[in-house]
Amino acid sequence: MDLAVILIAAGVITVVFKWLKQPVVLGYILAGFFIGPYVKWFPGVTDTANIHVWSDIGIVFLMFGLGLEFSLKKLKKVGATGAITALTELALMFLIGSSVGKLLGFGSMECTFLGCMLSISSTSIIIKSFDDLKLKQQKFASTVTAVLVVEDLIAVLLLVVLSTVSVSRSFDGGALAGQMVRLVFLLVAWFVFGIYLIPTFLRWMRRYMSEETLLVLAVGLCFGMVVLAAQAGFSTALGAFVMGAILAETIEVEVIHRLVMPLKNLFGAVFFVSVGMLIQPAVLAGHWLAILVIALTVIVFKSLAATLGVLLSGRPLKTAIQSGFCFCQIGEFSFIIAGLGLSFKVIDPDLYPIIVSVSIVTTFVTPYMIKGGLPFYNWLQPKLPAALKQRLEHYSSNASNDGDNRAGIRSFVRHQLTNIILYSIILAAVALLSDTLLRPLLDSLFADAGIPQIWSRLLGMAVTLLAMSPFLWAMAVKNVSKERIKAMFDTYRYSQAVVIPLLVLRYFVALFFAGLVVGRYTNLAAGFLMVIAFIVLAVVLFSRKANNFYAQIEERFLDNLNSRQAQNSFRIPAGMENDFQMERMQVSPYSPLAGRTLAQGDLRDRYGANIVTIERGDRIIDLPGRNDILMPTDTLTVIGTEAQVSALRADVEREADVLIHDHSDHELYMYRYHVESGGLLCGLAVGSSMLATQHHVMTIAIERAGQKIINPDRNTIFLHDDMLWLVSPEEMTVEGFEQKMVKI
Repeated sequence: MDLAVILIAAGVITVVFKWLKQPVVLGYILAGFFIGPYVKWFPGVTDTANIHVWSDIGIVFLMFGLGLEFSLKKLKKVGATGAITALTELALMFLIGSSVGKLLGFGSMECTFLGCMLSISSTSIIIKSFDDLKLKQQKFASTVTAVLVVEDLIAVLLLVVLSTVSVSRSFDGGALAGQMVRLVFLLVAWFVFGIYLIPTFLRWMRRYMSEETLLVLAVGLCFGMVVLAAQAGFSTALGAFVMGAILAETIEVEVIHRLVMPLKNLFGAVFFVSVGMLIQPAVLAGHWLAILVIALTVIVFKSLAATLGVLLSGRPLKTAIQSGFCFCQIGEFSFIIAGLGLSFKVIDPDLYPIIVSVSIVTTFVTPYMIKGGLPFYNWLQPKLPAALKQRLEHYSSNASNDGDNRAGIRSFVRHQLTNIILYSIILAAVALLSDTLLRPLLDSLFADAGIPQIWSRLLGMAVTLLAMSPFLWAMAVKNVSKERIKAMFDTYRYSQAVVIPLLVLRYFVALFFAGLVVGRYTNLAAGFLMVIAFIVLAVVLFSRKANNFYAQIEERFLDNLNSRQAQNSFRIPAGMENDFQMERMQVSPYSPLAGRTLAQGDLRDRYGANIVTIERGDRIIDLPGRNDILMPTDTLTVIGTEAQVSALRADVEREADVLIHDHSDHELYMYRYHVESGGLLCGLAVGSSMLATQHHVMTIAIERAGQKIINPDRNTIFLHDDMLWLVSPEEMTVEGFEQKMVKI
């Protein structure tokens, strides 16, 4: 009953908001307000505990959907612009939000949460505003998207940090640092093992999968990671996001995203409705000043902070202002953070409806702020001092440095440290699994069989070291080129002071993990002696085999990681990645290009982008020609600049203005015609009767001697006394026949 009330109210009110051209998220919140416990005018929800369960599931699907749209390669590509802008905005808004909270009389924990809630913008509201305002093809939109990618990742990390702070009820630097190290360890381990195992499993099972089984499997993997994250002491939202990000690297992600979207929309609606149910009119009336102050803080200072961040990243003033004015709202992450504070009982319950009200106000303002960015720049730019404008242009043009003569050794150090951290996490994960799962299992099995424990320990040690061996070899030996090291020694002074300690560190870390495993299964001192002998023997006898074995593991991992990108016919060279963008898009039935040739669409002149492949079912057309036709549901691989690709996508993926079209006024008429001897049709074949071509009439059946010939072929002869059943789109009589057709 509660679910029926929620969905009916949400459906009715969001139709009104769609008519008003407002974000449907606001409609969900308003629907929750009307059916909540504080408004008695409408049928309300009776069991709020159940609603919290539904909203928790909604958070899981929201984060899972966000993860499916996330990409490690996209995060790497946005680089400095996204990171600098997001971190600048986060730092400034946290300080400003915390200060505003203190001025309004909030406690220290509430100020911390308020600062975090004001730091994260709403991805869904910004993207929706771009769609409504037809701005996705604008150059500044790509900058905004880059910042949103980094902000979403920071928001996930904030959930972990705030959970730790909420448990301790204070800011414990040591505990927080330990929690962050633990988080990084688990994230790397989950991604490494997930990207190695899950795409491989999906590849094996692909021929047996339908849409139904893929949906069930994807949602099952999502909730499996949710449980794993919860058992590790982190939020369920983190687990859902991680699994979505892992699946985002598979070639099945487009299908998974399409299948999961209805679930995300459904449970997301329940979540936002549950947010609106917590709004108390009395609280709003009592805290109207706080709502107004916080809303103005978000609109003014958040826009300025984002503008400053884009400027610091080296973008021009025009792009900075247009981009910064987009970040003038808070949204779904603010609700999740506020809900986290309520669940730990570390914030005043009144803060939740205040934040929701601020979100509503700022969401209404967002489209107007986005549209006002360019006029504000045109007003401001002539008023700036010439010296300041010159400095800004100089800073923007010289934002990227050209490196120095130590780039080689810096690259070497960065690569070595990355390998040490990555392999350390993998080895630690294998050792942890061995200690928590394998060792107790073997001890129990050998004890039940009456076998001395020493044998279970030796077997466990051997299995663990065997599993770790390729990674131990990679830690100690891989990418240690004697020629490159010698070249650095000859080129850079004092390079020995950097290179030699790094190599020693690699050997030490490999020795440490091997000794740790042996020490857990045997005596620690004896364990390290055994490990030294084992490593020497392995390097001498099995280095080539270890090399080949590790190469196979690494090749499979890289294949899985690049599988989605490998769907493209070719890859953009590294030196041109900043100039070109390659994307896949599906032709909508409502696209003006559907059913037209490339020449008729005039794609090159109108959009500037190139279509390099057309994928139609299991057929791929490489480098299509001017006479190739674009059909609905074709998947196109497009290459061009960001602006060119965005402009083409707007037409290729165009959606219908109305979801459901009413064709009830379109009617076909049924006629009956009796063939008589000597008549015009008697003795003629269906194809030569010209009924279809001249009179727009289709023969669907011939009744002959009590038998019916359904859909006769064009060679069927009309005989005397046949009864024809005809269909036409209009009321008509066929002139020249000896009698009129009878309308049925």
